Amino acid sequence: MPIPFDSRKIYYRSPFGAVEQGTAIHMRVLIPRNLHTQKVELCIKYDFNYNWDFTNMIWCGTFDADTEIWECDFTPDQTGLYWQGFKLHTAYGIRYIVPSDDPETVSTIECNPGRSWQITCYKKGFQTPMWPVGGVMYQIFPDRFNFSGKEKNIKRTDFTRNSDWYALPQWQPNEHGEITNSDFFMGDIKGITEKLDYLEHLGVSCIYLNPICEAYSNHRYDTGDYANIDPILGTEDDFKELCAKAKERGIHIINDGVFSHTGADSIYFNRSGRYGNGGAYRDKNSPYFSWYKFNEWPNNYHSWWGFDTLPEVIETSPAFNEYINGKDGIVRKWMRCGNSGWRLDVADELPDEFMEKLRKSVKEENPEAFIVGEVWEDASNKESYGARRKFLLGEQLDSVMNYVFRNAILDFCKGQDAKYTMNSIMSVIENYPRPVLRVLMNSLSTHDTERAITVIAGEPLNGRDRPWQAEHHNLSDEQRARGTKLLKLAAAMQYTLPGFPCVYYGDEAGMEGYRDPFNRCCYPWGKESKELIEWHKQLGDLRKSCSALWDGDFINVYADSRRIAYIRHDKKTALYCTFNSGDQDEIILPPPGYADGTPLFGTKLENGKITVPALGCAMLLAEL
Repeated sequence: MPIPFDSRKIYYRSPFGAVEQGTAIHMRVLIPRNLHTQKVELCIKYDFNYNWDFTNMIWCGTFDADTEIWECDFTPDQTGLYWQGFKLHTAYGIRYIVPSDDPETVSTIECNPGRSWQITCYKKGFQTPMWPVGGVMYQIFPDRFNFSGKEKNIKRTDFTRNSDWYALPQWQPNEHGEITNSDFFMGDIKGITEKLDYLEHLGVSCIYLNPICEAYSNHRYDTGDYANIDPILGTEDDFKELCAKAKERGIHIINDGVFSHTGADSIYFNRSGRYGNGGAYRDKNSPYFSWYKFNEWPNNYHSWWGFDTLPEVIETSPAFNEYINGKDGIVRKWMRCGNSGWRLDVADELPDEFMEKLRKSVKEENPEAFIVGEVWEDASNKESYGARRKFLLGEQLDSVMNYVFRNAILDFCKGQDAKYTMNSIMSVIENYPRPVLRVLMNSLSTHDTERAITVIAGEPLNGRDRPWQAEHHNLSDEQRARGTKLLKLAAAMQYTLPGFPCVYYGDEAGMEGYRDPFNRCCYPWGKESKELIEWHKQLGDLRKSCSALWDGDFINVYADSRRIAYIRHDKKTALYCTFNSGDQDEIILPPPGYADGTPLFGTKLENGKITVPALGCAMLLAEL
């Protein structure tokens, strides 16, 4: 029996995926004739509206002897989410077509309405920057990437300098039971500039810097002064030089915007008095007092996730908005110094009003600047603080950190059935606007997650504590060998799926580690995995040369057990990719027309068949 409805196949729903305002969508369903259906209705609800709208579908003949076809059109005219279902008036009563939890079944006919399908409608004319397309992003945790050797005039003494570049970061609490994040390896901005040749060699076209503004922890998410570079990292001139020299190589810089909170130890709050007598904690007449919400001044205040070192700001405060997003605000200041955009920390905790003002400021300064938000779930339907978020509808973000793909890829490498991996991938491709898809920030590791090679080859973390993580920081030789193969497979998926691959510094060198701080060790200069670096270079070269990976369509070819396959294609090129996370080689027939393609990455093609190696991949490139 044919599937009643499949939102991911053009036969049933055209066009596929998110649509611009005013785009007509053609719907088609297949109904068993033995239901004797008198009427079929398309049911549409605009997000949180209580009422459904019903459109009669038209009987359009038979699909086969046992199945009939019903069709209609629907045109969404408001940005936001629509929810879609189908109501059947049959000889046996009302029935509904509902999505199935099983990716193979897709949809079923039931007596109750159940869940609905999502339609994302985004702003007409919405565009995202073109420069990320076809490139590679590289994320740098500044304290741990490279030290230039240049000593700084640092006045503060409340930190520890770690002289062993290859040591683990401090992970044990101090005598007061506190984790202070006050150990520094002295990585700096000039150190990044020194490594631009290396990054260019990898095919990097964008560097995303974790926070570089003045702060008092090594992670610098406790901002001390948005307007100054942290002296341990260097100077504003060092940052301008980095941006200028990177630009000469076609590399853009984006900064981490930490705008949901500041540090308690900041010029704005100034709890410890480091900045004199001013600040909201010490003076109700401070120009920053309206930024913060005090339950009882000065010691009882709202803080980020209960950390009293991170007082929350009121992002809708006019004074705060002007300081960050104004004509001469922080956002524009660093763009005028040479950056090409912003990654917004905890974007799902920033109000819509603030992000819309930030987008306006960024795009007025540079229409091609890039704005990416930290969102861990499907950002198209994310709810926070009791409201549906509008991240991807054309008035806030250009992109998000794509943790959905990360989880799907790593779970596949760990043995998840490919059909569930593909289902996760397709859910993003279906729900996200096309302009967003082409610039999705696709990471395998970040400063907030375990290193990818540890996830896929190490013992599962399962909530174990820091002492256990420290003891098990290094993989065994056997784990390392398996992890290297699987990381190559994972990176190949990362680079060929829709989006903008982002390499967390050192992943390409085989860095290991569980959670913070073990995922934030120093780049292992002189101890890198040459095999993995060369693999990432080849993938970077492929992204530059293969136009299908820039903004090409995605076709789900195969997903079952331990093998997954897909095609990326545009009008010039087509790339067939297949991946095998199992322990046995597989010999398969490629799709029609690809047997004459060019094998890539050592793909073995014989007698019209390709070998997909165990824990590996195969790719064929066809010119159209």
